Amino acid sequence: MYALFDDAGKFLAGRVMSEADSSMQIELDSGKRVKVKSANVLLRFDKPQPAELVASGQAQAAGIDLDLAWEFAPEGEFGFADLARDYFSASAGPELQAAMLFKLFEAPHYFRRAGKGQFKKAPEETVKAALLAIERKAQQAAQIEAWATELAAGSCPPPIAEQLYRILFRPDKNAPEYKAVVEAARRSQRAPLDLLKEAGAITSPYQFHWRRFLFEQFPKGHGFPPLEAPQIKDELPLAAVQAFSIDDSQTTEIDDALSVTGLGSGSVVLGIHIAAPGLAITPDSAVDKVARERLSTVYMPGWKITMLPDAVVQAYTLDEGRDCPAVSLYVTLDEATLAVTATETRLERVPIAANLRHDQLDEVITEASLTGEALAEYPFAPELAFCFRLARHLKAAREVVRGKPELFNRPDYSFKLDGAGREPQGDETVRITERRRGAPLDLVVSEAMILANSTWGGWLAELGVPGIYRSQASLAPGVKVRMGTKPAPHAGMGVAQYTWATSPLRRYTDLVNQWQIIACARHGRTAALAAPFKPKDATLFSVISAFDGAYAAYNGFQQAIERFWTMRWLTQNGVTELDAAVMKDGLVRAETLPLVFKALGCEPLPRGTRVRVRVTGLDLLTLEVHASLLTRLDATAGADQAAESDDSDEDEAPAASLSLAIDLADAEPPPAAA
Repeated sequence: MYALFDDAGKFLAGRVMSEADSSMQIELDSGKRVKVKSANVLLRFDKPQPAELVASGQAQAAGIDLDLAWEFAPEGEFGFADLARDYFSASAGPELQAAMLFKLFEAPHYFRRAGKGQFKKAPEETVKAALLAIERKAQQAAQIEAWATELAAGSCPPPIAEQLYRILFRPDKNAPEYKAVVEAARRSQRAPLDLLKEAGAITSPYQFHWRRFLFEQFPKGHGFPPLEAPQIKDELPLAAVQAFSIDDSQTTEIDDALSVTGLGSGSVVLGIHIAAPGLAITPDSAVDKVARERLSTVYMPGWKITMLPDAVVQAYTLDEGRDCPAVSLYVTLDEATLAVTATETRLERVPIAANLRHDQLDEVITEASLTGEALAEYPFAPELAFCFRLARHLKAAREVVRGKPELFNRPDYSFKLDGAGREPQGDETVRITERRRGAPLDLVVSEAMILANSTWGGWLAELGVPGIYRSQASLAPGVKVRMGTKPAPHAGMGVAQYTWATSPLRRYTDLVNQWQIIACARHGRTAALAAPFKPKDATLFSVISAFDGAYAAYNGFQQAIERFWTMRWLTQNGVTELDAAVMKDGLVRAETLPLVFKALGCEPLPRGTRVRVRVTGLDLLTLEVHASLLTRLDATAGADQAAESDDSDEDEAPAASLSLAIDLADAEPPPAAA
């Protein structure tokens, strides 16, 4: 005697060797003997042989019409053998009974299992819904197959082009577009990015980087809803100063300006004037919600996405020729010793006499002219000379606290694109110019802002008003700058505490801090009761968390797109050789461009070694530079500079390789149509 039994959803058949009350010993065709519970035995038969029964049953199951079988099935529970006799004939033998068992088991949308060998037909509505789902799945499988074939042949179907960035970076792995790309990559044995590029889905490397950034950070677009700049209700007094700002010509969000009064009197007052959108914009207002969503202006060569709409920016920016609302910090100093004797914060209107521009004056306003060694023929020469003297004094004092000097070993670079004033397309001619870090005008502005941010940070703490602080526990390797709501030393700056409060048109943290500073200016010792944000306010922590993520993403994009334009400059100028300094692990830094990359052959060279490398390839899509060592220029020049640099290797690393969210392990042959 033979038996057909259910082994965890798999049907096996063999010879019955022995039988007890509740189990059987069955020998399979392989010779293996298994113990089977009697309840799992579904069919006993004398012929044919077990293997023949299974093979014949599977073959005849393929010909069973499920719709007809469903019609024949009774309403209640039934056994497969009973339905076989109703469907085939009253004399249906073991092979036909096995065929019906196999067919019922593989059609749960028609027949529900009600026990071992027992079934119950599904309601008609369930069957119809299941059949529709099967049909949709079959159609989807056919669509995936068609798209995959098209992609592998070098053409990109429009639905995949429309979903390009979602497929690559934030995919729904059940979506047919994603499955088609994975299947086409598997079938053609090509990387998904190469496949899509060759199929025409990626036509412009610049647009690829730009639209990827928008997809990740501005999925609803970077336009603004209709917004008007709120009016400042305060009657602000007019300051008795003539202030000047120092920015690049492209700067439209002029946040800060300086003034100097009392020169020659023995007591000089430095005014640090910050644009005051916080006097008009209120927390949770429509403009605030937009600023809080964006958190910062995004900068890139030739273009920017501002934190605030242009109309709002223009209402509060410190444009020359206007009396602009400002939060002003007045620092009174002994003219001889530069010792601070008093500080005061005022809310006022400040006359902006001039907007000085770096790119127009950096070559004119030199250290020699500021120190009297050369003729100073430019606006505000006496005031700038005092500011420069003070800036060097403040920097030296901070360096004492830091324990080592601040070194500006590497220049900054400015990017200018042809056709300025319109959104770049990626094919513009780019010009890259060098600007030495720590130039006199840079030093004047940076030291004034550090003075304001550290002074206001201490004032907030003194009045018990929370703010958003930046701190760094030490200058030890790996100790990073952190943000928090309590004052703490900033080792990198060399100050007791440090806020961001001097760029409220460009950074949301600065706007938040400005609200707190305004409360202090208005209410003094009772400011903690009136400030918008109280100690341990959860909103401050959420702002810090959101800002950290957004600011890192924006900076990452800026670095990547500057790398793109640097590589474009190499192509446009036909540059194939670069002089560079070795860093570590084969990384080198170009001497005259903002470019860090790996060069084959540089791995064993000591840090600081000057080399000449040959650029052998550029990939504007992945931003990879392929280069190799051409010759070693010397072994020592630059080594001291590299050793003394304050910049960590993390900051020196090139842009990360393009990371896709496509997993080729998801590849599987599309299901056959039912």
